[in-house]
Amino acid sequence: MLKHSSTMRLNRRYLFVKASEKQVKEAIIDYIGLLGWANASPIFVAHEKGLIVGIDRKSLVNVRAAFALSAHDIVVLGVSGTLKGVEKHLKLRKT
Repeated sequence: MLKHSSTMRLNRRYLFVKASEKQVKEAIIDYIGLLGWANASPIFVAHEKGLIVGIDRKSLVNVRAAFALSAHDIVVLGVSGTLKGVEKHLKLRKT
């Protein structure tokens, strides 16, 4: 396996959200469409307190807008550049 150069790797931001994976997928596709979905290239990590969504750094504003305009109640509780940082947000948050 070839190692990617630092310019080729994706810079992700990780969002901790209170919603299901299905609701998040619907919100992103309804607002920014399939091309926006491909640009954001989301990955989902299940967590006992919610869902962690990893997206491309450049699509952060569009994805957060999609969550705000969604018919579902999707709340972003924390955003970080690393999974470890999201875990730190969870430890600080009481809910």
